[in-house]
Amino acid sequence: MSVPMDTARKVADAVLYEGYLLYPYRASAAKNRLRWQFGVLVPPWYTATAEPSRSVTECLLERSSNALVRLRLRFLHVKERRVERAEPGGFRPVGELECDGTTHITFDEATSREMEAVLPMPHLFGAERTVVVRVPGDRSEEPILTASGDTLGRVVNVHQPVRAVLRVAAERMAGPYGLVRLRVRLENVTEPVRAAASREQALRHSLVAAHLLIGVTSGGFLSMTDPPEWARAATDGCRNENTWPVLVGEPGLRDVMLSSPIILYDHPDIAPESPGDLFDSTEIDEMLHLRTLTLTDEEKREARATDPRAAEIIQRAGDLPPELVERLHGAIRHLGTPTPPSTPWWDPAADASASPDTDSVTVAGVEVAKGSRVRLTPGRRRADAHDMFLAGKTAQVEAVLLDVDGGRYLAVTLDDDLGADLHRSHGRFLYFAPDEVEPLTGGEVSA
Repeated sequence: MSVPMDTARKVADAVLYEGYLLYPYRASAAKNRLRWQFGVLVPPWYTATAEPSRSVTECLLERSSNALVRLRLRFLHVKERRVERAEPGGFRPVGELECDGTTHITFDEATSREMEAVLPMPHLFGAERTVVVRVPGDRSEEPILTASGDTLGRVVNVHQPVRAVLRVAAERMAGPYGLVRLRVRLENVTEPVRAAASREQALRHSLVAAHLLIGVTSGGFLSMTDPPEWARAATDGCRNENTWPVLVGEPGLRDVMLSSPIILYDHPDIAPESPGDLFDSTEIDEMLHLRTLTLTDEEKREARATDPRAAEIIQRAGDLPPELVERLHGAIRHLGTPTPPSTPWWDPAADASASPDTDSVTVAGVEVAKGSRVRLTPGRRRADAHDMFLAGKTAQVEAVLLDVDGGRYLAVTLDDDLGADLHRSHGRFLYFAPDEVEPLTGGEVSA
């Protein structure tokens, strides 16, 4: 079981550090001022943000009544990193301190924590087993010394204590299939420190990006996302709170589950082209790599000072060989049978009330439908930078779409896009609301 666990760990690492630090990887960036959004289990005494203090995982197994259950809990433990300037009589906290060309910034980091427990499945029937997780607090100091050896300041690193429990139980399901339902409840039970703590302070007593790897030595898990039809009723009866279990490891294997705070599909994998962590796992490696290269020298300096992991990203972006950059541009995983040209991209049987090829919408008193030409005027209700570049462009309407809330949207291709025919053949369009376009008369051309 160690090989599947190791394979699963690669995906779990991506979950662990998802959102850890976002591009442009600087402490001063607005998106990095509110941190730790995924899988946060706060201590029960902190209620200001309504973030949960527990998660519940329930999943189904077959032929596993005598298996050993291996639980591996993993989370980030927030570490306060405080920069202090040396002054007569002591040290004073500061936001930033520069020493001989190196900048030190006050900015919290995180340490990965991991614990493992192995429980026999027969011991879980009819009795809940409790596993206690204790992470003690600690404190360390690193002096900031000038080239001449004088003490300019210090960096103080502090971990606050964290205490959690895993409550594990199993039950045999009624019916002919011999299914077992496994339940794992993870709770943050850290003792109170102060009633009026801020979120920043509470996070230092929290389990961040908390997730579980659950493995069994015999039998296998059923998919919770796509269960066999005979087990669907039992699957629907499982309760998962603040987490979602998926099968991990090589496709076809069912002995390891990842219970993740981020909803994934079964057997997720890390793209082999990815050269390293970017902490934006739902983003595109190539885009983040190229954007990192565009940072100014001053921005890169701040990013390096923000966090050691950010410094690694900046270094890797500058050192990545051209052949590895080329690999980031795209990859074909599977080749399938092309869709026959006669097959419409929209299936009329899916919803008889909508017909993108024939529906229309009235814009400024003009009926707009497939084949109409419009001028794009984005920005009236949104400020997407990419859409703003299209302001004033003319386009052809390819379809009028209806969303689940009854709103109408226009799928368009740009008049001056040399790849418009390719986009049209693949059904890849730009989408705008009716109030973000202006109908055109016959003679108008693109700006």
